[in-house]
Amino acid sequence: MKEFFKVTTIEAVLALRKSFGCAGTERVSIEQALGRILAADLLAPSDIPGFDRSTVDGYAVRAASTYGASEGAPAYLAVVGSVEMGCTPIQVVGPGQAARIATGGMLPPGTDSVVMVEHTGVIDAATIEVYRSLAPGQHAVGRDEDAAKGQKLLVAGTRLRPQEVGLLAACGVTEVNVFAQPRVGIVSTGDEVVPVEALPQPGQVRDVNAHTLAALVRQCGGQAARYGIVPDRYETLLSVCRQALAQNDMVLVSGGSSVGTRDLTVDVLAALEQSRILVHGVSISPGKPTILAQCGAKPFWGLPGHVTSAMVVFMVLVRPFLAHLAGWTNDAPVRVPARLTRNVASAQGRVDFVRVRLTHQTGEIWAEPILGASGLIRTMVAADGLIAIDRNSEGLEQGAAVEVLLF
Repeated sequence: MKEFFKVTTIEAVLALRKSFGCAGTERVSIEQALGRILAADLLAPSDIPGFDRSTVDGYAVRAASTYGASEGAPAYLAVVGSVEMGCTPIQVVGPGQAARIATGGMLPPGTDSVVMVEHTGVIDAATIEVYRSLAPGQHAVGRDEDAAKGQKLLVAGTRLRPQEVGLLAACGVTEVNVFAQPRVGIVSTGDEVVPVEALPQPGQVRDVNAHTLAALVRQCGGQAARYGIVPDRYETLLSVCRQALAQNDMVLVSGGSSVGTRDLTVDVLAALEQSRILVHGVSISPGKPTILAQCGAKPFWGLPGHVTSAMVVFMVLVRPFLAHLAGWTNDAPVRVPARLTRNVASAQGRVDFVRVRLTHQTGEIWAEPILGASGLIRTMVAADGLIAIDRNSEGLEQGAAVEVLLF
């Protein structure tokens, strides 16, 4: 039995993420770890860097030996040796003494700071004068200043950026457990849809959705698999959807989600094994006729056929589900504050997402609405992001403060 447009709020749809699990885990080398999601907490296996080291070129000293030093009244220290890079110094440096040291060198016993070479003068081969006083630990890092043994450095669900990859290397980690990249099957439907390489005849359109959705999936760290264009034939669509479900962690079908005699997504969902419709209709514009179903343990989306509607629904609804499947716990889209350049009307009862272009005027960021039908990809190209108009609002006035969800 079909269930049409029992409209669900965006918040209620997003709460359904907990109905689905993650896509599994795998072990990868740190060369492959960039952009992946950490599957287990990372604990420091040892102190990092593991020894007290200099952050400047100069002389390792006891800070107390420099107290009161100035250009007018320098401190005179005896030079008792040099620290070799990559070696452990043995000689103790006592009060009134110094040892030459380069950036990254290990502080010798008895020292707790480093005076920069720029703040010293050479008297002779065995004596220097120091023009600045130091505090203990100045121009040096402690043996556990980056990390102490057993300290939790990263939590599961962290997306690994270049700096996190560097931290793995600092810990001596060559392989790491990460969540598997969710596999997303993408199906385009409609007798009017033709491949991008074809020349559309009157009444036909190229398959834009398959490529924009696949790009969005990859941008979010998933793996996209396109299953081609399926005509408006029940048996054919059912067969392709079964194949896509068997081979992927999530399925996106674009088109076929609205009320119409030729829209088959709901019929196909009814025939799929262990399937139930969770949502058919969301209080969002564009994209109201969106479907979310659960097929076994996998989310199945019926997205609008218009390209802008499909992309907006992906950004607002599908992306958070994809992040959840990927184990990404700290996914937070970037938003920037701005002011609206003109009045924008809205209908109550739905959240309107308006495409906007960002401009800079009088030291502020302004959001200029990009208006146009939901079938126009050009409006998305011209825009930098989206603003949301609350479902209880009839619109926003020029100059209103807004948050822009960046693409």
